[in-house]
Amino acid sequence: MTIPAKLSEAFNRQVTAELEASLVYLQLSYVLNDLGLVGMSSWMKLQAEEELTHAQMFADHLMDRDVVPTIGAIDAPAISAKTAIEAFEASLAHERKISGMIRELAALAQDERDFDSRPLLDTFISEQIEEESTVKEILDRLRLIGQDGSGLLRIDAELGSRTTED
Repeated sequence: MTIPAKLSEAFNRQVTAELEASLVYLQLSYVLNDLGLVGMSSWMKLQAEEELTHAQMFADHLMDRDVVPTIGAIDAPAISAKTAIEAFEASLAHERKISGMIRELAALAQDERDFDSRPLLDTFISEQIEEESTVKEILDRLRLIGQDGSGLLRIDAELGSRTTED
């Protein structure tokens, strides 16, 4: 059950991208914590953990197919968010980037006629739809409340109630 070399390289890039996404979310959690939005900070930390799980899933797929995963270079995330809205805009932009990479990976797997990758990629295609939708909903709600402090604190408390099972 070998994997084409071109696809193996793309999967390795995805492992690196998922690890980078984890660092982006971790940095966003620090920004939100600094703003006193500890619930949102906690939500971002859970996202960071989820991205590590995603990286491992791609790495496991490679190992299951006799390829040793190779982590590429990862730059420190350059996050300049100063508000909750800016933090979630950065999150959405990054999720869209990852979604594009996964679609490209699925197209490459199809071009390479690598049907063994399909179940994993289908899972991630669905996952990314959910991820983008969730972040977009949070962002829409943040924009709706504007400068309303009580509304911001309510969303912060709601996001802080998220658990690893959610």
